[in-house]
This record gives sequence, structure tokens and C-alpha cells, in this order.
Amino acid sequence: MTDAQAASYATGSAPETDAWSLEKHVESCGDCAARVSAAVRATTAGPELAAIRASILTAATTPRAVTGRLGELDARGGLRLSARGGVPHFAARASRLLWAAGPAVRGAWMVAVVLVGAAAVALAYGAGYGAARQALLAVAPVLPLAGVAVSYGRHADPMYEIGASTPSGGLRLLLTRTAAVLAVSVPLLTAAGAVLPGGSGGPGAAAWLLPGLALTLATLALGSFVGCRAAAGTLSTAWLLAVAGPVVGRPGTGSLPLAADLVRLLSGAAAQGAWAAGAVVCAGLLVLRRRSFDLMEPR
Repeated sequence: MTDAQAASYATGSAPETDAWSLEKHVESCGDCAARVSAAVRATTAGPELAAIRASILTAATTPRAVTGRLGELDARGGLRLSARGGVPHFAARASRLLWAAGPAVRGAWMVAVVLVGAAAVALAYGAGYGAARQALLAVAPVLPLAGVAVSYGRHADPMYEIGASTPSGGLRLLLTRTAAVLAVSVPLLTAAGAVLPGGSGGPGAAAWLLPGLALTLATLALGSFVGCRAAAGTLSTAWLLAVAGPVVGRPGTGSLPLAADLVRLLSGAAAQGAWAAGAVVCAGLLVLRRRSFDLMEPR
């Protein structure tokens, strides 16, 4: 990082993409962080920031006391302190990674995904239910939406205000948590579908992946207008109605009618191509609406 780049960021004239890259870089580079700090202090806001910093340092506990307290914890509980200023580095990084992943992957949602997969397998091999894979494919595309809904927003995260105000907040944090949700749900649900009997004419175990991705991106795009929770609820309801509506309205339903409806929605080049096109459109809309996530959700 050059002095000119630091000055451009400090004055707010750096392009958005350059500012994002710089903010991420200074999280791990002390020299560049010091360069940016010096550039900010040289602006008109420098004296005020210096006064705030001085008041915080005055009120804060001294570093020696903090180090001594951490050393006491090390003696009692085996807490290992790294050589970097007495901070429990490994534990801090693990905690930060877990926070960035979001409430979904450390809460009830992940347990629910595991239970859905396990229930489908139990129905197929324990109860002899022949349409277990079709039932799993009917709900699999909207399970990531529930994970997104409980991962981001004032209702889901007690540290939402703090996270939204950081350089890594907003859309970046939402995408990080969405990726964590997909990293959990995709392998679990696809593996569960792969071990289930396919049934006559039903879709393959991976047929839900493109629809699930498209619906997830649609949730993020719609969430830029109405919030992630409302968007996930709306799209999940629409999907379940599209799947269950024809089956409920048809007398004598069974595994074959459900399989036929899922084939129409999930299988074939036309259906998969439509889902892929929808995913691209939603991704483009999300790019256009990216700044909306920098604003706090209304209470």
C-alpha cells in the first residue's frame, strides 16, 4: 500500500472496491494499518479522533493488568497465550471465525438440517416410504433460505449493530454467512439424497442444487428491499405452494405424482436452464442493491 492510497482512503475519495480491499488488508498488516492511521490523523477529523483515542486509553485497563489477568487464566485453565502481546491468538481467531459464520451454523438451524436428512433416511429404510427422496427434494431448496433468515439481521444476531458498522459488515458479512449456510446444507442434503432410493422417474439427488442457489440469491436480492427474514418466508412459501399445491389438489396422490411434479420443477435442461438464468438475474440485482445492506434495518 502506498501513501497515496492511504490518503485517498482517508479522504473518502478511494473507489469502493479499492476501499474494501484496503479495509480487509489492514486487518492483517500492521504497517499498512499504521500508514492509514497516520493519513486519517492528517485530515480535519484528526484532532477529534485523537481526543477520543486519548479518553479511551485513559479509561481502559492498562496492558500490564490485562496480561497479568490472562496469565492467571492460563495458570488456572491451561489457556495458551501466543507470543503476540499476550493475546490468546488461536482462541481469538476461532471465535472470530465462528462469529463470521453466523448464528445459523452454530444454532438450531444446523441441527434441523441434520434431522431432516436423517428423517428422510429413516423413512426410506425404516418405514419403507418409497417417496423419501422426493419429499427431501421438495424441502431441500428452501432449507438454505431458513439458514440465511436466522443468520443476519437485527432479529437474528445480538451483535448486528456492531457488525453492520464494521468494514466487514453489510453485504460482505451477509455473503460470508450465506456461504457458511450453503457449505453446511449442500453436502448434507445432497449426501442424504444420494443414499435414498430414487423411485420411479424421480429427479436425481443433486437436482435441487441450482434451484436452491437461485432461491438463495433471490432471498438476498429481495432481502435488500424487505429484509432477509421476510424475503426467506415469502420465497419459501411460494416454493412449497408450487410443489405441494398440485399434489394437494389432485385426488389419490402418491409418490409418482409427487415425482412428476418435481421432475417438472427440477429436472431437464429447460428447468435447470431457467433456474440458472434466474440465479444470474438475482446476482445482478444483488450487485445493484449492494449498498442497501450498509443501512441499519428498521426496528
